[in-house]
Order: sequence, then structure tokens, then C-alpha cells
Amino acid sequence: MIKHSTYTFAGDFELESGKSIPGFQLSYSTFGELNENNDNIIWVCHALTGSSDFLVWWDGLFGKGRIYDPEKYFIICANTLGGCYGSTGPLSTNPATQKPFYHSFPSLTIRDIVKAFDYLRQHLGFSRIHTVIGGSMGGQQALEWAIQSPEVFQHLIQIASNAKHSPWGIAFNETQRAAISQDITWQLSIDQAGLNGMKVARSIALLSYRNYQTYELTQSEDSDEKVDHFKASSYQNYQGEKLSQRFNAYTYWILSKAMDSHNVGRNRGGISPALNLIKSKCLFIGISTDVLFPIEEQALLAKQVKGSTFNVLESKFGHDGFLIEYEQLSNSIYAFYKEVSEPEKIKLDN
Repeated sequence: MIKHSTYTFAGDFELESGKSIPGFQLSYSTFGELNENNDNIIWVCHALTGSSDFLVWWDGLFGKGRIYDPEKYFIICANTLGGCYGSTGPLSTNPATQKPFYHSFPSLTIRDIVKAFDYLRQHLGFSRIHTVIGGSMGGQQALEWAIQSPEVFQHLIQIASNAKHSPWGIAFNETQRAAISQDITWQLSIDQAGLNGMKVARSIALLSYRNYQTYELTQSEDSDEKVDHFKASSYQNYQGEKLSQRFNAYTYWILSKAMDSHNVGRNRGGISPALNLIKSKCLFIGISTDVLFPIEEQALLAKQVKGSTFNVLESKFGHDGFLIEYEQLSNSIYAFYKEVSEPEKIKLDN
């Protein structure tokens, strides 16, 4: 059974910007048991609107008989700093004012998020982690962490992600934030500020998560007679409304900005020298129809990280394929482990 816990960091937490947060909490979830050697740890990094409860959004990889069976592995995922699922974020109380941070919550970078994760890792006493795995923004975190702490991770699995967020990706995020800022409530210091704008932002994001073929496959009309109330229109509105029930615009803003900040080459002499710091055995996975993180980005990583493996998932679902194509993803991970280390320890569900 999955367990939910909270880690508290006391004292000022300095950010890459030079600003600081007066302490923080990270909500995290675990599944399975540590073995005697503490060498069966799988650390999961979630995407932009994800949570620490990986069984909710990535259940096809975790469970009895699956690639990450809790009878063999100890799986952990922490809700990101700046999040809204139990970790310190914009809706948390600022100790200095005894009121929610709201707009005063400082900007974060991927490095800040990873730094907070690493404090949790040290608190738990994990000196060695079998695999760090993440997709999309979670893949950015996983890669950055493997560079920051090269001795810690035996394997790195990065899916549908990159070494530096692209101008294309930043443009998508900026357009989404523009939608939030146009919401008249965004200027207010209330929990619901910018919520309608965030609904629009989510609709914009979906266009990058899927693609033309996906919408043709899933949202085409059964009749040639329609002139309004199309399936695609309802789908966009539904997805925005759905996110508004579980998320807030402040966190959306903060985390999309953090994604934009991702550049492993910053202050390291460039991307190539940064990637040379990695000591993990690496698997980079792209998705054939991904328009947000095109496969060229993962191919570039595989080319620059010596001895790494590159695989492509064939999917009709674009970027979201990393949350859907479980069989291909599991097979890719299994083949990677078999090639680089320990086939006898991993068994797929037949």
C-alpha cells in the first residue's frame, strides 16, 4: 500500500536567484519496502501538474507484476517545491506574515526544486539510488539531479524531455501565462485568483501535449451536419474545468516558469560539459509524434552522453504518450536494464 509522508526543512532555503524561502515542506509518497542493502530505490519525478501519488497518473509502471513491482523495489516520489499537493507553494502560509504567499512566492528554477529533493534524500539516508525517472518537467528534474549529484544515481531514465527548454516550449508557457494574466481576478490575493485564465492556459497546453492526428482520432464528429457544439470544443473546455478542480493559477505560473529556466549548461560552460558530469547509465526516450519535446531533443542527449541509450515510442498521442504507452515504455526500460546491468532482477508481467 502506498504511504504518504511529509518532510520539513527548517531554516532559510536559499534559491538560485539569491532569494530564500523561510523553510519548506515536501509531501512525498512511497510504495514497497527497502531491501537490506538499500539499493532498490526508484525515485520518480512528476510532470507540471502531477503529484507525489504516482499510482494516480503513472499506474501502468508500478504494481505487482509490472516493471516496478513493489515486492522488488522501494518507489518514492515527492511533490515538487512550489506545488499544491502538500508541498510548500504559493498557497502556503508565509511565516513572516502569517498569510498565504500568493504573488509574493519567489520564482523557482529546476535546480531549486532538485536541491529541495536532495535535502529529502539526505534526510532519508539514501546514499545510492537505483534509478531516477521522470517525464516532461519531471525529466528535466531527473537530468539536472543526475548532474548535481552524479555519485548518487545508478540509472537515469528521462522521457520526452530535454537538456534545455526550447524557445518553442517557452513560447507555449508564456502564452499560457498571458491567458492567466488576462483574468481580471489575477491581481487579487485570493486562492481562486486567475482560475478562469488557468482554464484557458490548460486548453492551450493541450495543443502541445497532443497533435493534429490525436484530435482527428479522438474528437472527430460522427455527423457532417454540425455547425456548432463540436466535440473538440467541449473537450478543451472540459480539460480546463477539470484542472481547475485540483490546481491553482499561482502554482501553474511558478512551475511553468521553473520549466522555462531549465538549462543544464548554465554556469557550467555549456550543455556538453554539464552532461559530461553524469555518471549514471542513461536511457533517453522520445515519442514519435511529440511536438512539445520533439525526438531531436532526446537524440541530442543520447549523442552527447557517452554510452547512453536512445529509444523512440511510437504513439498517436503526442507528448502525452509517456502517460499512455505503458507497454512500450516498460519494454524499453526492461531492455535497457537488461543491456546495462541486471536482467535477473527485473521481470515483466507476462
